[in-house]
Formats: sequence, C-alpha cells, structure tokens
Amino acid sequence: MALTLAARSTLIAPSATLAMAAEAKRLKGQGIDVLDFALGEPDFNTPDNIQEAAIRAMRAGHTHYTPPAGIAELREAIAAHYTNHHKLPTTWQQVIVSNGCKQSIHNALMALSGPGDEVIIPTPYWVSYADLVKLTGATPVLVETSEASHFKMTPAQFLAAVTPKTKLLMINSPSNPTGVVYSHAELEAIADAVLTTSVGVLSDEIYEQLVYGNATPTCFATLRPGLADRTVTLSGVSKTYAMTGWRIGWAVGPVAVAKFMGDVQSQETSNPCSVSQWAALEAIVGPQDSVKHMLSEFTKRRAYVIERVAQLPDVTCVPADGAFYAFMNVSKHFGRTLGGKKIENSTDFCLTALAASHVALVMGSAFGAEGYARLSFATSMSILERGFDTLGKFLEG
Repeated sequence: MALTLAARSTLIAPSATLAMAAEAKRLKGQGIDVLDFALGEPDFNTPDNIQEAAIRAMRAGHTHYTPPAGIAELREAIAAHYTNHHKLPTTWQQVIVSNGCKQSIHNALMALSGPGDEVIIPTPYWVSYADLVKLTGATPVLVETSEASHFKMTPAQFLAAVTPKTKLLMINSPSNPTGVVYSHAELEAIADAVLTTSVGVLSDEIYEQLVYGNATPTCFATLRPGLADRTVTLSGVSKTYAMTGWRIGWAVGPVAVAKFMGDVQSQETSNPCSVSQWAALEAIVGPQDSVKHMLSEFTKRRAYVIERVAQLPDVTCVPADGAFYAFMNVSKHFGRTLGGKKIENSTDFCLTALAASHVALVMGSAFGAEGYARLSFATSMSILERGFDTLGKFLEG
C-alpha cells in the first residue's frame, strides 16, 4: 500500500519567493538572461572578517555538536546587544539561536500556539507566516491593511480582530514585502492596545539595521513596562551581514518560553551549524563597516527604484523606508493582454513577466495582497536599470 500524506500536508504551499527564484534559476540554466528580482537576499558577499572567523573556528575544531540553543559566547553577545543597544535587559538564558530566523519563528509558534488558537497577522505579510501558524494547528487571522494607510495596521484594527481564541500578534517592522517601517509612536499605540488584552507578540525585526532617511527601527519589547514578558523578538544575521546561507537567526523572550523553544530545537535539528555560530559571533562583535557600506549602496538603489517605479505606466508604490523591496501595485494592468497572455491577477502578471520578458518578480497574492508584485532591489544598479527598461516595455503590451 502506498504511503499516504498526513492531513497537514494540505495546509501549506511551497514558498513563493523560493519557487520564483527556482524558476528563474531554471531559465538561467537554459542560457536565458533572467533579470532576477525575486529573492530577498543581499547581493554582497559575506564580509571577510566573518569568513575568516569561520575558518578559524574550523581549524580550532569547532565542528562538533553545540548546545541545542547555541554556543554560550554567541548567546551572551546577542543578550549584550539587546541590553546595550536596545536598552532591553536580556540574559543569555533568554536567547535561542536557530537555523535561521524562519526556524526561530517556527519554534516560537510551536511554543505559544496550537489547535483552537488564533494568530493575528497584518497583511501584506512575509510568505511563511500564515503557513507556519497553520502547521501548529492554530488559525491565522489576516488583518487587511491598504496602500492608502501605508500598509500599517491600526490599534483599532488589531482590537477588532481579537477574540477569546487570540493567542498572538505577529508584527514585522521594517516589513517584508512592503519595506514599511512603523514609527515609534505608531508601535507605542499598538503596544498600548496589546496591553489591554492577554495577547502575546512575535516581533520580527530581521531588517532592523536596514532603514532609510528619517526612519528608525524600534524594538517592540522595549515600548512599555511588562511588554517584554509577553513578547518574543526575532532577528538574525542574514540580511544585515549578507549571511543568508549561513542560516543563523535567534529569538529573545521570557526564560520559560526560550527554554521550551530550545527543547523543541533539540529534537528537531540538534543545534545550529557550529561554524556558522562562530561566524555570527564575529558579525555581531566585530567591525560594522560592512553594514554601513551595504546600507549606503541600498540607499542609492532605493532612490533609483522610487524614480523608475514612478515612470512605469499605471503602477504605484509606497516608498520603502526599510528592507530592500518595492511593493508595486500592478492591478490596473489586470484585464490587459501582456506578453501574449490576458492578465487576471498578480500570479498571471509575474509568471508572464518571467516567461515573456525574463523579469522575475514575486506575486502579491503570496503575501496576502492580491494586485501587487514585489521587486527586490538587492541587486546591482546595472541589473536594476535593465530590469526597469524591460519591465517598461512589457507594460506597453
């Protein structure tokens, strides 16, 4: 008798960003010149000092199992970062290091939600949030935001979504896919609303050091007394230090929650990669010049992207204040024929743009926002120039 998949196999779909990137890679393998704006990862190489730290770690024999929650040195460095930089008193026992921020989110959801629970997620949201919630048996409750409100959830919207079943709120600032950064005052208002309920918070702050202009990142757990007791803060080294492939993320939360997350991880993956942990330690405590350089380049690209999006016919976009994305409203092109195909939705738009013009974007529907397409500007200026030229011709029909 053939194996039968468990019922949970119907709950999730493959990551749309990775699927689009895989299709772009397949076309590249056929010799096609694809202009790839699908993946959300810096195009810079991991800084030399971090690479050297990994080499030293291997030569020193740090290639064996580590404690499930990570090496003490890294957990202490992360705790010190939150204590000193964010003014959030943190001990190493509150820190869990994982195989990327995605595993940190999964572990936190496993620790705090389950069948019968509800988890509030403002839309647009990162593609994995809702599916990771579903895997725990909980139900994602999507709160729709709009381009007019700069894709920001209001306290009133949050409170309207709360029910006796609500266990958690997931919030992401700076945001993937929109690049929106909530102001300090806006997050304070949400924090005040949260504190009138029994709801906990998962705050994904992975893009915290990639902000532009007057935008400033805020560590949600610091906003009000007592908020840290019901908040798990999520981050990692992937975006800030161009370390996506090293797979190191972390969670900071109450000790009891952190301990259980560590227990879950001990059964799932044993520990994060030993060598990557030593590299991440160097990233955090070592020179930060590479971060400044990368942010400077992203700032130039952001300005260029804003200018070029404004020139695309019938396309609008809220300028990103953080991260490295342009979340473009392409809905006015629905019903048109582009690239030889009638466009009915964002999936049609992105798949046709890739097939007909070899421009790889990610459909807004994957982020809970039909009508949009996400473009990552974590790529060279020359590719951005060619990409917008090509996209402009595609939109001419």
